[in-house]
Amino acid sequence: MNDMLLEGRLADLDGVRRGRVRVEQGEIVAVGDLSGRPDRVFDDDCLIFAGMGDIHIHAREDISRKEVHKETFATASAAALHGGVVHVADMPNNVFPPIDDATYAAKEALVRRGHLPVHFTLYAGVAPGTRPLQRQVPYKAYMAKSVGEIHFTDMDELDRTLARYRGAHVSFHCEDPVVLEQNKGAPTHEERRPPSAEVSATAVALALIEKHGLVGKLCHYSVAEGLPMIAEAKKRGVPVTAEVTPHHLYFDSSGINDGNRAMMQMNPPLRSAPDRQAMLAALKDGLVDYLATDHAPHTTMDKARGASGQPHLDTYGPFVTWLLVDQGFPPERIAAVCSANPGVFVNNFTSRRYGRIEPGYVGSLTVLNLAKPTTVRARELRTLCGWSPFDGHVFPGSVEAVVVDGVWMD
Repeated sequence: MNDMLLEGRLADLDGVRRGRVRVEQGEIVAVGDLSGRPDRVFDDDCLIFAGMGDIHIHAREDISRKEVHKETFATASAAALHGGVVHVADMPNNVFPPIDDATYAAKEALVRRGHLPVHFTLYAGVAPGTRPLQRQVPYKAYMAKSVGEIHFTDMDELDRTLARYRGAHVSFHCEDPVVLEQNKGAPTHEERRPPSAEVSATAVALALIEKHGLVGKLCHYSVAEGLPMIAEAKKRGVPVTAEVTPHHLYFDSSGINDGNRAMMQMNPPLRSAPDRQAMLAALKDGLVDYLATDHAPHTTMDKARGASGQPHLDTYGPFVTWLLVDQGFPPERIAAVCSANPGVFVNNFTSRRYGRIEPGYVGSLTVLNLAKPTTVRARELRTLCGWSPFDGHVFPGSVEAVVVDGVWMD
């Protein structure tokens, strides 16, 4: 059944109001003081958001099948719903990366085959010598080595390649390969990938976005020193947005020790406590545009061998309650960074509209209960990798309900 009438506290860009939402055939058709008997009434402990979106994940699955022991599209979909997320955007740094029309279509076919409730947007990779696809898709440019071979070691080559992508949506992993090379002998992962690598790459990315007329996005931002550069570019009208991750908002390098170093490794690495506070402030005040997880579901064995990244899809919604309750984020700001802004991003690549509680938008909703704490337990996670850096942590709220296209997700 794709029709329903819900009542509760609706959280959108214009604030919180009590009201009703009517969904018919999977689409929101009316919002406000509506007649009829609601299918469900949520009390004042709950907030109803437009379905939340995570526009930076790594589902791992590709036609090589070499990383499906970590995650598949199906398990990523289950983890997303568990975390209150209704749409995701998957990165292209696969063993068999989508870099042209044929390889992109092959990966897309894997998603369609699963008939999954969560909507997947797929990034295509920008690599030395690549060209844009024949249709509009988002792209990712790796300015430093990642999984597979879609990365650059020469910024002049990146410049020449991006000249072909004018007008495209290009996201950047901002780490300067020259700075990384200069620091490769440092004793720790954090010192081998210093803040200066991100700041230097940020300057290059912003210049290339402006030079080549790109719609730019800076991924998993982590360094306070780079934020004024982003602010200045936005002020001048450069079309650039930025993400921040749960790990760069919650953890910092002061908490790394010999016992957890492997599990706390990611790219870019954890930064200082002042950097973490700066990311929280930038997300709250509007400089940073998205809460995006960089969900990286490596197994614990892979982590012990030096893999970078952490899984975060399962804990997206509970983490958001930490922002709302413990960090004082207004609900309308959460509506922006978790629903509306991710919707604006993915709506460029789909015929449907995500991100708002308004008629004409997808009938997908995320309901958070701010008075029902969540204790994260590894055995309850849906991600195939089976662990979380938040294992044992208690978040102040929980995911109360998820609706996808007018259907309850149990």
